[in-house]
Amino acid sequence: MIITDTHTHLYSEQFSEDRDEMIQRALDAGVSRFFIPAIDSTYLNAMLDLEKSFPKNIFLMMGLHPTHVNENVAKELAFVKEWLDKRNFYAVGEIGIDLYWDKTFLKEQQHAFRTQIHWAKEKKLPIIIHCRDAFNEIFEILEEEKDDKLFGIFHCFSGNLEQAKKAISYNMKLGIGGVVTFKNGKIDQFLNEIPIEHIVLETDAPYLAPTPFRGKRNESSYITKVLDKLVDIYKLSPQEIAEITTQNSKNVFGI
Repeated sequence: MIITDTHTHLYSEQFSEDRDEMIQRALDAGVSRFFIPAIDSTYLNAMLDLEKSFPKNIFLMMGLHPTHVNENVAKELAFVKEWLDKRNFYAVGEIGIDLYWDKTFLKEQQHAFRTQIHWAKEKKLPIIIHCRDAFNEIFEILEEEKDDKLFGIFHCFSGNLEQAKKAISYNMKLGIGGVVTFKNGKIDQFLNEIPIEHIVLETDAPYLAPTPFRGKRNESSYITKVLDKLVDIYKLSPQEIAEITTQNSKNVFGI
């Protein structure tokens, strides 16, 4: 059984003491494909080191995370473009808009999101969207950019059924992680109305650990708890969930 974690920050400082062991636990649990989102330029070397250590399992993205958009946005975007032109990446991400912590740089976030969407289209790459307290702002830009070159994943989807359908209308898969196991997560209440062909699995490790690990450090092996929840929701076997969601990830990332 091959399980794909479409979004995991394996380079995080939270794994500095046991990174290889943590990754081995995931491999032992059947997770053999790890897609690694970028945050900003300061994390690139750690991402490249990961790729060297696990070349058959690690697939890197390049992008500027919206919470790291600030006064130096032009410099960071130039860094993203330089690396997109320099070597192969499997997605542009994670990119988007986050208004949860701070709205100071909303215009800069919108500019960075649009710019990176354009680069993804030029490279024929998927986008990986980060959205927090910003569904309207995200959808406004996706509506402007909607065409046959726009596709990707709505990472850590936590919206309602209407928003799920709207995200899918922009050729996005829904990234489903630990939130689906939360009692107040709510997405489990309607997910069975979304065909599983639109779903990919993720952890967002080290964040958003699923029940029963909620509040603790998340890791990629815990994706099995997300898979188990989808077994309940879709009434399919673990093998079927793993196969379908891995195929969905291959349709997005091309590998």
